[in-house]
This record gives sequence, structure tokens and C-alpha cells, in this order.
Amino acid sequence: MDQPVIPLRPRSHPLLRRVRRRHPRRRLTALAAVAVSLLLTGCTGAEPGDAANGKAAAAAPVVSGPLCDLLPSGSDPGNPAALAGQPPEVALQWLPVLTTFDAAVRASGLAADLHSGSGLTILAPTDDAFAAKFSEDNLDQLLLVQQDTLRGLLREHLVAGSLSLSDMVAAGGVTTLAGTKVTVTGGGGTARLAGQADTVCADYQVAGARIHIIDRVLGKLPTTGGEDGHRAH
Repeated sequence: MDQPVIPLRPRSHPLLRRVRRRHPRRRLTALAAVAVSLLLTGCTGAEPGDAANGKAAAAAPVVSGPLCDLLPSGSDPGNPAALAGQPPEVALQWLPVLTTFDAAVRASGLAADLHSGSGLTILAPTDDAFAAKFSEDNLDQLLLVQQDTLRGLLREHLVAGSLSLSDMVAAGGVTTLAGTKVTVTGGGGTARLAGQADTVCADYQVAGARIHIIDRVLGKLPTTGGEDGHRAH
């Protein structure tokens, strides 16, 4: 049977247009080129809705945070129930605020590393977080030239073990795959990481992993961007 084809992401979704309003055309073109070229090398999987076909969902996954109301829900493509059981790299494509993080994962060659027998926790910064952290020139260099640096940055956002938000808060902290200890405080559906980043929609359950969307980029790379994600001159 022919395998279903996964679209890059639902680009026409109205939420995607809203959250990408700050991103100039030139940088988006560069990100799209990276994502397309790498996807063509062998990204495979099922449509998010296929995982639930023929099964009665015992309970829909619950996500929490102030951004969740603006993300796909109900029967929208990319809703939490549709993403449950999907490979992490597929699920990332359906979350419209994570286009930069998704492109970075593919450009760095880390997509395969998102699969771990013991599970993985993904702390995924939003597009706005990347725009605030890096200038367009800086981000283009990371995506297209400095893949080693990019891999190091992404490992600052990956934690061994599939940990829920409550697991991280109860532990009081986590250690990233880069070896950085990150404090975790909070409760009531949100948490603060390293005293600087907040979870804005946490607890997406995907195959062998949890995805927590955060509003800041972690790690020690210098800040070169601004609120509008301007291009350096």
C-alpha cells in the first residue's frame, strides 16, 4: 500500500499566518529551503489523524499554558490528540509556532536523534523566541553553515527521558543533553526554566517524547536579535 505523503506543514492555517507575522520573507525563504531539501531526503510517517483510526481514545491528551488556546485544537490538524503517537519530527511540523525550531532540527541532522529508547523531553522555543535571540544573519549562518554550533544549541533543549511538566517541576530541575543543569519551578500548568524561559504550551505527548513549547532560547550563545528579529547590517 502506498504510504501517505506528509505535507511540510499546514502553511495555509490562519494561526500560522498570525504567529509568523514578524518574520520577513527573506529569512522564511531560507528556512523553507533548508526544510524542503532535508525533507526530500527521506522524511516519512503517517498523517497525524491516522494514529487514532480504528481506536477509541481513552482520554485526549491535555496541554497547558497561555499559548494553547491559539494552537490547533478540536478537530484541527495538529491538535494534541492527533499528534499523540506521532514521531517527534512529524509532530513538530504541525505546531505553527515552531517553524524555526523544526527547520533547525532538520538542518542540524538531529531529526533521527529525537528517537530514544528511554524517551526524550523536547523544550522547543517559539519562532518569536528565536527572533528575539538571533538576528536574521546570525540565524541564517546557524542553519546553513554552522551546523556543529546549531547541534550544540539544540542539545540545550533536549532532556533524556519523556518527562511531563509535573515531573520536571517535582524534580526541581533537569539536565540537558548538552550537560547543562536547568532549574524548573512553577505549577498550575506552567513552569519557569533556568529562571528565564516559561512554558507557554506544555505536555504534547508524541511517540517516545514530550514536547513543551517555551518562550525563550536556552543556552549560552550570545543574543544578536531583537523584538522584530531584524537583519544585522
